[in-house]
Amino acid sequence: MDDIKRGGIAVIDYGSQTTQLIARRIRELGVYTHVFAHDARPEEVDRHQPAGYILSGGPNSVYEPGAPTLSPFMLESGKPILGICYGMQLLTAALGGTVAASASREYGPAQIQQQGESRLFADLAMPQQIWMSHGDRIEELPAGFQTLAHTANSPYAAIGDVARHRYGLQFHPEVGHTPQGRQMLGNFVFEICGCQAKWSAAAFIDDAVARIQAQVGYERVLLALSGGVDSAVAGALIQRAIGERLICVFVDHGMLRQDEAAQVLRVFREERSMRLIAVNAAEEFLDALAGITEPETKRKIIGAQFIETFSREARKLRDLRFLGQGTIYPDVIESAAAGKSARTIKSHHNVGGLPDDLSFELVEPLRDCFKDEVRKIGEALGLPASIVWRQPFPGPGLAIRCLGELSWPRLEKLRRADAIFTGELAEAGLLRAETAQCFAVLLPVKSVGVMGDNRSYEETLALRAVTTDDFMTADWARLPHDLLAKVSARIVNEVAGINRVVYDITSKPPGTIEWE
Repeated sequence: MDDIKRGGIAVIDYGSQTTQLIARRIRELGVYTHVFAHDARPEEVDRHQPAGYILSGGPNSVYEPGAPTLSPFMLESGKPILGICYGMQLLTAALGGTVAASASREYGPAQIQQQGESRLFADLAMPQQIWMSHGDRIEELPAGFQTLAHTANSPYAAIGDVARHRYGLQFHPEVGHTPQGRQMLGNFVFEICGCQAKWSAAAFIDDAVARIQAQVGYERVLLALSGGVDSAVAGALIQRAIGERLICVFVDHGMLRQDEAAQVLRVFREERSMRLIAVNAAEEFLDALAGITEPETKRKIIGAQFIETFSREARKLRDLRFLGQGTIYPDVIESAAAGKSARTIKSHHNVGGLPDDLSFELVEPLRDCFKDEVRKIGEALGLPASIVWRQPFPGPGLAIRCLGELSWPRLEKLRRADAIFTGELAEAGLLRAETAQCFAVLLPVKSVGVMGDNRSYEETLALRAVTTDDFMTADWARLPHDLLAKVSARIVNEVAGINRVVYDITSKPPGTIEWE
């Protein structure tokens, strides 16, 4: 792992909503990237000897009291630096330039025109579309800097001190609305920083297996296996490293999708010969959730009940020192951000908060990986497509897609309707190619209908399908009307208790992908 990481890029986070996206874009180029808080210690940032630094955007203005600053060690290192938006303004201010509020703010698409020659824009067509999002502007460049590109409103849309390999972009190359942004980042990473593309699924697997073996030795590892892609790939990696010394616990809380529990048992116990303990705890979970309708309360009860169930099984297995988890890199970044200034939108649960008598050392082989990288690793490990490309599914499961009070009949109703929707999408070739996430939501709303010659008064089902590259933003999928009509007809006719089907056309933001 150290060899894969060495010579990559350190992304310094100043609070941008797209910091993770910067790291993902560079990882897609085959170069290891790690995100650090802006106040991280120099020795922490330089642990893997990065070849260059990228300073992210952020919500602050550099001239405000208490605004995040640029740590001097990056300038003193002599390594290439690329500042994006706030990062560009920070670099400018730190080197003696002037930044001030702009009389004409820029939000949205714009056209840049290159000035002079720069390796940052090598082989890029000009002018080109970019995405702006800023309220401040540079009024005076630092010594040694020159203008590399401008827009109608930004005379310094891109700047650089070419001799010292320091660059700034007022726009966001990491977002999809800057079509040639990935190539710009590639030019910085390869042409300016001299990085090599060493980050691959095969290289990661070899390295991860060696690290697991070195950490665990001849001990056993306990893993909470949900059947989701993260825990599945983590389990496959640990199994490759230590074989039958991996013990998995699968808790069926009764809120999985149709046939999902059976699939987990078939794939992992029968096909992959994992030591798998299956616990059917549906009745316990539903009893704990009786009468609960508030979504955050649901999540917290399910998390607590999961820990209780998992702990009970763990106590039966003596002399276990290690706990495997499918933690992935966005979880790490979001947890770190939440500890600083982020607001909670919705709670997540994992195998955290275990009782004091269960003290484990964590084994987290995917801690440095993004979701798309996890899928590639899963494919390389030979996991079936049904697991690797399983659509995201929240830990609380159908509990937060069954709005209102939970009951077994309502969950079964939702399970059946959801299976019809996803089944028809799969049949049409749209489940993976055209939708990043799709599901049904049962609403505690009844409406009048006519079925046959009789009046009906039954529940409403909402269908949700979104397209997204990164799940940070998402748009509703423009599914064919004929397909929606077929799905609606099947659900109303085949699922008792539903007489109305609606389609959710809300993007993220302002909505979230899940309803609760």
